[in-house]
Formats: sequence, C-alpha cells, structure tokens
Amino acid sequence: MGNSKYLDSLSSEDKQGLIKQLWEIQTDKCFICEKAIDLDVQTVNIDHIRPLANGGKDEPSNFALAHEHCNKSKQDADLMVAKKLFQLDQIIKDAEATKEVPSLKHVLIANGGSQFEFKHKEEQGELVYSFDEIGDTIIRRTEIFTDVLTNEKTAFICVPIEYLYHDEAINPRGINSSISLLIKEFHKPNPQLHLSLARIEEGKIKIFDGQHKAVAQLMLGVRKIVVRLFIKPDIDRLIETNTIAGSKLKQIAFDKAIVRQLHDTLYTERLKKYQRDHSLQEDDFSFSEQNLVEHFKGERGNVKVYIINSQKNSITRSPDNKLQSYINFEGRGTALPLSYSTFEKTLLSSFVNAKTILSTPIDYRVDEGFNPRILEKEQLIQLCNIIAEELLIDKFDDELGTNKIENKIATGSGNSITDEHLIACRLFKEEIMYNWIQYIKLLIKNHFAFTGAMYDDENLFQQKLPDQLWENIRTFLENLKSLAIWKDRGMASTIFGGKNNYDFWRVAFSTGKTPDGTQVLTEPLNVANMIKKAT
Repeated sequence: MGNSKYLDSLSSEDKQGLIKQLWEIQTDKCFICEKAIDLDVQTVNIDHIRPLANGGKDEPSNFALAHEHCNKSKQDADLMVAKKLFQLDQIIKDAEATKEVPSLKHVLIANGGSQFEFKHKEEQGELVYSFDEIGDTIIRRTEIFTDVLTNEKTAFICVPIEYLYHDEAINPRGINSSISLLIKEFHKPNPQLHLSLARIEEGKIKIFDGQHKAVAQLMLGVRKIVVRLFIKPDIDRLIETNTIAGSKLKQIAFDKAIVRQLHDTLYTERLKKYQRDHSLQEDDFSFSEQNLVEHFKGERGNVKVYIINSQKNSITRSPDNKLQSYINFEGRGTALPLSYSTFEKTLLSSFVNAKTILSTPIDYRVDEGFNPRILEKEQLIQLCNIIAEELLIDKFDDELGTNKIENKIATGSGNSITDEHLIACRLFKEEIMYNWIQYIKLLIKNHFAFTGAMYDDENLFQQKLPDQLWENIRTFLENLKSLAIWKDRGMASTIFGGKNNYDFWRVAFSTGKTPDGTQVLTEPLNVANMIKKAT
C-alpha cells in the first residue's frame, strides 16, 4: 500500500489489534478475493479502500484487510475496483472452463440476472408493463417513439437485471480487455452516456448493443439498467446494421470471428426469407445457394459472403473442433498459440473457396453422406482435430503462453519451456503455418492424382477423403514436428528472433535454406518423404 502516517504511528501490538479487528469485521474474509484468511498461516496487508490520492482518508474506517498475494497482484489502486475486477476475472475463468466465450450473459447470470420474461402490451401509443415477478407490482406506461427513417418503434425504460438477457444472435461479442478500464471510469464516476440497446424476443429483453457498458454497471452493483427497447423490430435490419457498424463503419471493434458469426445469422435469415417467399416448409431445402444469390439480386455480393462465412463459422465454432480451444478470438493474446486471424488466413482461406457458390440443392445427397458443404465442414473439423492432437493437446502449456518465448530462450531464462511447447509456438506463427498448410494441400492433390481419381481442385474437402489420405496427413504432421529446426534454441535470436514473411518460409521449406542462404533444414520438404513413417 501507499504511505500511511496512521499505520506508521501504530505500535506492533496496536497494528496486530487493528488486523484482528478488520478480520472480524470482514468475517474472516479477504476484501479482494472474499476467500478465508487464516491469520496463523497467511500473510496479510492492510490497505486503503479508497486511495489517499483519490481523496480517501487515512483512518480505520477506510482500511481493509487482504491476502498479501491478492493485494500485490490487484489490478487497481482502489481496493473496491480491485475487488470488482477480481470477481469479473472469476466469472471469465468459469466461462472459459466450459469452453465458452465470456460475455454479458455470464455476468448477468453471476449477478442474478436473466430470470424472467417481460410481460407487456401496447396500448394507445404506450408500452404497458410491470415487473411483478420480483415483487414490483406497479403498472408502468412509457411512450413509444417511431423512428422517422426506419419506422422502428422504441421505448426508453429502466429494466431490473432479472429481466435482462444477452442477445447472442445479433451481437455475439465477448468481453475484451477494455472492460477493466470501463469499470474504473464508471466507478469514478464517469459513466459513458450511450444507452444499451435491446429488443424483445420470445418474451425476453435482450441487449444487443452496449454490452460492455452493461457489464461495467453490473460489476459495480447496479440492479437496473436503462435501455432503448426495440419493439417488434426488423431483425434482419438490426443484424445487418450491427454488422456494418463493426466492419465497414468501424464504429465498434468487431474482429473477424464476430463478423463471421453475424454473417452466419444473416445467412440463416436469408434462407428463411427465401422459404417464405416461395411458400416452402421450414425443412424444405430443395433450392441451391445459387438460387439464393439470384433471389436477393440487390445484395448478391453480400449473400455470397454470408454463405462462405457461415461455412467458416460452422467449422470454427463446432463443439467437435478440438482446435477451437487453442484459438484466441479476441485479437492477438499471448495465452493461446493461434489467433483467429491466423486461423482464417491459413487453414480456412486455403480450404474454403470464397468463390464457390453451389448450384446443387442445399440438401443434395444429405441422406447418403455426400452433401458437399457437410463433407467440407466435417472433414475440415477432422483436419483441425488431427492438427490439435499432433501439435497442441498435452504439448502446448497455456500457463506459459507465447509471450516473449524466443526472447526468454535467447536470454537464458527459458528453462521451463519444454521442446513440445516451443515446437507448438513456432509452428503456429502465421507465416510458418500458412506454408505447411500448403504442403497438406499438395499432399491431398498428389494422392488423388496418383490414384487416378477425379477431384475438385478448388474444393478439396467437398469430396470424401479416403482413410489412407487421413493417415498420410497425420504422418506428415508427425514428421513436420520432428524437424530439428522447431526445437533448435540457438535460432531464438536469429531465425525466430523477428517476424519473417510468408515468402521467407516458402523459400526455406522448398530449398532448405533461408533467402540469404542460411541452412535451416537438412533437406527441402518433400511431400513423398514426409508421409513415410519414421523407422
């Protein structure tokens, strides 16, 4: 803690008495983590709840007791904020433990939100509603406004958190690193004035914009949040507007993974609209992707993008995809080996052709197991799983992560870094991964050419790959990770010391030497040799 004249003036005996008093007031719990303190076996600190620099008083009423570890590792000088950030960190870890992306949903549930449906009706230009499920039996009436440009009807209401939900369809964004700064600003208090936006769906009020601001309020103990509530909105319009705001207009920070999810939703909405426009049943998919594109003529380009990104999203987000656990969906973090951007630029872009719009019915040969989109999805997930099994599972240590790995080795402080962890870190650098993915592509093409089978060169995974080919892919990865270069620690300050481009590694793989002539492989990579089992 900072200097405290009050604490400095206390004798050792008086300080111990103050510790005992605070310990009893806090019911034996640490102020920050709220876990038990055992004064006999744990070291504790006394700290100001509100820092002196922020106007806090140097007196017992402004003191709290915390584990020394919690106090030293706290994320803010203000103990109250540090406590809230610790609680948020626990919510995030609990979500990640279940392989979910932490979001407003998890914060709401942790704080007693998302419990009840919203009972309401429209009457004489007003929204009539109550929150009787929580004992508030007042019947409220709020004016409904109609937007001049869109004719969307909205009302401004203050909603208890028990009636609020996260809208994962329109805005699936998770919580990112900026949330801690937002919590600190709200605590000052400097609340950002933009209201959260919500809509009513199936009797639930779902927030689809302003989630981070809602999270900041929730973590600071707010039990009611003011929202602009859309009543019977055009969902397609809201999704598209939110997508454009996060991509073309850059009003909010949407990474590619989130855009893919939104495009998946937009594609689903186009499918439903096509069925309605042609009086088809919900399970009738006798039309093709090309039919869909031609039907929505005014947005032909967008629909093509929605189709491809929907496929990419279904591969990435599948619960069967073992590689998903190693992908950082929130930019370029250091805990995981693979950013979504790298996954997109290497594997997805190499194997999901952005120009392929199918003319066969969407349900073509589904019953036989030969539907091209389903085959593409299932087999690319299989490829992801083989990659994860061979290179990452029980090998990459997320406690070590990727942060300054090469620097630690170069400076002699990387003794805790295992060879397997180092291999994983290096193989999943974008410029390296892109090039070994090209060898897998070549391996598949060569197999089909050697067997004399016809195949679609542009859509390799839309046809059934034989068992032998899968064996070859696994063997290729086994041999790839065994190359001496990936665990050569002497290269930490040279070859791996900086970022090299795609062409650098293309040359290294194809010649065994870097563009400047440095020998890095004993021989050039050869697909035929790389699928031979090691003896």
